[in-house]
Amino acid sequence: QVQLVESGGGSVQAGGSLRLSCAASTYTYSWYCMAWFRQAPGKEREGVAAIVSYGGSIYIGDSVKGRFTVSQANDNHTLYLQMNSLKPEDAAMYYCAAGQSRSCTVLPPRPTLYTYWGQGTQVTVSS
Repeated sequence: QVQLVESGGGSVQAGGSLRLSCAASTYTYSWYCMAWFRQAPGKEREGVAAIVSYGGSIYIGDSVKGRFTVSQANDNHTLYLQMNSLKPEDAAMYYCAAGQSRSCTVLPPRPTLYTYWGQGTQVTVSS
């Protein structure tokens, strides 16, 4: 079974930066989509950023535009999220996800359309 593993979370002061990484346990699969989601207590899981290989689209959520950047290694199996100018409202559990069917190409990314998930990495932002 394909496994995704996130890393890079932690605690940072407002205005600081973090870089999240997501690595796949195998390189035998190609992805239609890879995405970052986040979920804070009491809130819905939110699509933060995505790279859609089918069609070559890149999505950045409105709330993080200008601050977050999503990128992918050229092997298409490692995903990054560079988070700058972090705000307290960015605090959440961040999840990496991948989709292997065309259904995941819809934007903004929807959690139900992604097949593989990491366990999440916690991001805390203090004022």
